[in-house]
Parts: sequence; C-alpha cells; structure tokens
Amino acid sequence: MPLNHSTSLEVQKVMTSAGLCYAFACTLAFADPPTSTGGTPLHSNWSTFRGNPQQTGVARSSLPEKLGVRWKVELKEPVTSTAAIVDGVVYVGADDNALHVLDFATGNALWHYEVKEAIRSSPTVVDGVVYFGDQDGVFHAVDIRTHQAKWTYKTDAEIVSSANTEGGRVVFGSYDAFVYCLSANDGALIWKFETGGRVHGSPGLIDGQVLVAGCDEHLHILKLSDGQEVSRVSMGSVSGASAAIMDSLVYVGTYGHQFLGIDWKAGQVLWTHEDPDRQFPILSSAAVIDQSVIVGGRDKRLRAFDRKTGQPQWAFVTNGRIDASPVVVGSRAFIGSADGNLYAVDIATGKEVWRFETGAPISASPAVAGGCLVIGNEDGVIYCFCET
Repeated sequence: MPLNHSTSLEVQKVMTSAGLCYAFACTLAFADPPTSTGGTPLHSNWSTFRGNPQQTGVARSSLPEKLGVRWKVELKEPVTSTAAIVDGVVYVGADDNALHVLDFATGNALWHYEVKEAIRSSPTVVDGVVYFGDQDGVFHAVDIRTHQAKWTYKTDAEIVSSANTEGGRVVFGSYDAFVYCLSANDGALIWKFETGGRVHGSPGLIDGQVLVAGCDEHLHILKLSDGQEVSRVSMGSVSGASAAIMDSLVYVGTYGHQFLGIDWKAGQVLWTHEDPDRQFPILSSAAVIDQSVIVGGRDKRLRAFDRKTGQPQWAFVTNGRIDASPVVVGSRAFIGSADGNLYAVDIATGKEVWRFETGAPISASPAVAGGCLVIGNEDGVIYCFCET
C-alpha cells in the first residue's frame, strides 16, 4: 500500500559556515540535465544496484576531493538495500517494510510505499517505474507518478536479488531457486529458469545473455529471449554475489573462499584466487575497470586483482568484514565495512584517502550520481555526501 508523507523518518540538514551546501561538483557533456524537485541540476543517474546492466560498479558521475554530509535521514530499521538515484529522486528500501522516496537535494521525504515484509532488494528505476522484491517473495513494479503498484508478481520465497532490465523485460532471482523474466508492461511471466539452489545475487545482462551465479555452485548463462540455458560453469562453491561483467569475462566470489575470473563465452574458469592464510567467504560483488577488478571479503579486506590474470595488486584492511560492494569513482574506490566506516581507497595503490564513521555496520553499497554519494547503514541512517 502506498502512503504519502512518511512519518517514520527524520531528516537532518548538515550546516556549514556558509549554510547548506547545495552545489553539485560534476559537469558532463550531455544534453540539458533534468532537475530535482528542489531545482538541483542532475548530471547522471544511478538507476540500479551496480550502476549498469553489466554490474561493473563504476560511476559515470565524479565526486569532489573533499566530501561532507549534505543531509542524513534516520529510519527506525536497518538499511541494507542500495539506493537508486534518478532525476533528482532517491529510492531506497529498508527493514521497516517500506520503499522510501526522498528528494536528492534535501533528503526530504516525497512519498513511501509500504509492503508486508522487509525490502533488502535494491530498487531499479526504469521508464517511470521502480522495481524491487521483498522478504515475502513479492516482486513490485511501482509507478513513480501515481505512487501505486503498476503490478506485482508472487514468487515462492524471499527476494534479495535486484532487478535488471532490457527491452521491456525484467529479470531477477528468488530464494525459491528460480530466475524470473517478466514483462515490464504488465508483469506477465515470459519465462523462468530453475537453478539448483537459492538465487541471492542479481543477474547481469550482456549481448542478449543473462549471467547469474547461484547457490547451486554454478554460473548460469541463459538466453534473455527465452530463458534457455546456453551453458553453465562450475564455481566449486555456492555464491551470493552478483555477476560483474566486462567483455567475455565475468567475476564472482564464493562461500568457498575463492574469487573467480570466468570466461563466460568459453565456459571455463580463467583464474582463481584463494588466500592460503585467510579462509573467509566473499559475498561482495566486484567493481570492474579496464585493468583491475576490486572486491571485498569477510576477511575484512578490499582487494584488487589484474582482471585478466588474477594477479593480486593490493589489499586494504578494514576493521570489520566487507559484505558490501565497492563502487569506483574516478581514481577512488568507495566501500562500506561492518566496522561502520565508509572508506575511499586509491585504486592505483590501495591506500586510504578518506573515511567517514557512520556508527553502525554498512552492508549496503554506494550509489553515486550528480556529484554526490548516497548510502545507508544498519542503524537505519541514510547519508548523502557531497562537496564540503
């Protein structure tokens, strides 16, 4: 049920000596940018969990060198969902059984949409509709103009997987072991594919193929058109990560302590990394750039590898496990940790260049658009960081 004017949150505007900071720091060479409800220019969007259909976790927007808190919103329950930022509006799910919709410039509540159980799936916003699943196994398509459900679809178990979209099709996974493809228009089932275990991660899309890692220890390559399996690759262990794709290579971590580089076209594992001294699962989804792939682990480390050979490049140590996924913004990778810190790390050296203490574990991932970064923590606080 959709409700307007959320009463379950408090917005705190963060003051500087010059007053509220409202200036975005990024200018991109696109057509005239849209504006938020507060009139703030928007230079890019972050419309889905990892920023694009290939799930590379790389921002189109830049961020200023010095970041400060523009605003924060305090909810009553944890936020593990990663925000979407589209046309000056922030969309984020929470354990309070609601999708919260906020003004990007101010953090003010615009409206919220209530469901029966927690929302840990990250929203995807496409063509005026926000898509997400909930812990009751219901997948929702909500019209952002009317704030009403356009349609819903019931699966047989909870949905943590985030949606990916292409050509009027919406693809996601469920804990009932199926990958679903629905019509964006009316929610009709186009196809579903049964894996051998729960599907926690989000499916990636490339060249008309769907790539999804599952708890059945396999990477599945499916046709987007009809859901037929093209091939599958053994990962040696279950995976809760989302497939991060660049060209013919896809990257995914496993509960078996390994991080894999897989040639999905050839259907074979190209390289494997496993720390001989630190045996911990990898739930983080990778960020992929030209020469490197960057991923967190439950051993408290953020690591970078040569994406073609798997050769380690550097490791950055935090004080808590990393289940969140990194986002690369220019020369920095931003990552949240269970130690409560949001870190910025130089992607060339692995050295810390900035941190912010939020006071609670972070398992959500950053969303970056319009020169700002939005992220929530497990105390239910949503932060927006912009130029100080």
